Amino acid sequence: MIDKNTREIRKRKYPMAQKIRLAVQIFFFGLIALLTSANFLSENGIASPIAGVSLHAICPFGGVVTAYQYLTIGTFVQKIHESSFVLMVIVLLLSILFGPVICGWVCPLGSLQEWIGKLGKKLFKKRYNNFIPYKVDRVLRFLRYFVLIWVVYVTATTAKLAFQTIDPYYALFNFYSGEVAISAFVILGVTILLSLFIERPWCKYACPYGAFQGIFNFLRIFKIHRSKSTCTGCKACDHACPMNIKVSQTKAVRDHQCISCLKCTSENACPIANTVEMSLLGEKQDKSSAKEKRI
Repeated sequence: MIDKNTREIRKRKYPMAQKIRLAVQIFFFGLIALLTSANFLSENGIASPIAGVSLHAICPFGGVVTAYQYLTIGTFVQKIHESSFVLMVIVLLLSILFGPVICGWVCPLGSLQEWIGKLGKKLFKKRYNNFIPYKVDRVLRFLRYFVLIWVVYVTATTAKLAFQTIDPYYALFNFYSGEVAISAFVILGVTILLSLFIERPWCKYACPYGAFQGIFNFLRIFKIHRSKSTCTGCKACDHACPMNIKVSQTKAVRDHQCISCLKCTSENACPIANTVEMSLLGEKQDKSSAKEKRI
């Protein structure tokens, strides 16, 4: 029989955690768009009710690519601001605690891909996000680490933001500035198109900052844990995961692709309460559940 908690979970169309997450995504998407638009207006001598900010000043990845130059000669790469370095440190602390929350909750480009993906789900149903064979997909996901190495190396050796010429995030929020390379627009267009077939294609296969953030899934303090004692093996968590992680096959999710979106948890997808959750003491909780079951 299905208990009361299970029935309540299945009835939820949009759990509170996902409502909060959506609100956070919309807030940051709107904030970045507002600040960069105001910056464009001020640079062109047009009065704006708010102070504009360069996109480089509010991107934590700028702190990552300028780290070598800052540590060796004490200066920043051209166009990178001190605020990027500060944001990098803040995001690092969050990543150590909760993993890549910046990817799953804050990044506007990630959010845009996810929202476009909702249309893809309606068009392709179960085929959506499953067009690429699993084995091929797992190999392709390591491409973003080559992109990360290339970006860091080129930036360190040239002291220039070479990545800007192919960055879809930069193209998205600076399309009106005249500073965006055609290559960046092309990659943005391809990303948007692929989002109709694949969940977060840029995040999975090419984002260098996502690659950097993914490393913290091996180190994070609060992880997504699955209780083996209460898991029924229904694989609802696997189907819910936008990054195609096999949550049902692990005790604690350490996959470098996890974005801490919480879609796989018992509040959202798993039909059994307290079975898939983000927690600190997953192992102890699992043992406690097993004892309760025996009693």
